[in-house]
Amino acid sequence: MTVRVVAALLWNGQKFLVCRRPAHKARGLLWEFMGGKVEPGETPEQALVRECREELCIGVQPGQVFMQVQHTYPDITVDLTLFHAEIKEGTPQLTEHIDMRWVTPQEAMALPFCPADIDILQELCSRYTD
Repeated sequence: MTVRVVAALLWNGQKFLVCRRPAHKARGLLWEFMGGKVEPGETPEQALVRECREELCIGVQPGQVFMQVQHTYPDITVDLTLFHAEIKEGTPQLTEHIDMRWVTPQEAMALPFCPADIDILQELCSRYTD
């Protein structure tokens, strides 16, 4: 089964926001970009706005697509679209994740990330490394 997933690339200066999944969820304790599944009848941009509100209590403005990847896990295949996004209201709060950090691309590479995000991290490093 393939699931459409969206995620936000939220920048604060030279750092972007990453979140850590709870231990009880699939891929527990791994880091990821904040986002989630696109629901029936939603555009990817609408899903991103909803997920950011639900999971971080923030309003965002989706921008251009940074990257799309498809990754097959043992239990699911994800078709992931990562959007540049800007926080328009609120301050990120933990509601579903157990931790969040603002990190540079190099700092992110040292964290245990969900496998679907590895190609994205490598692209971030290649674009945003001095």
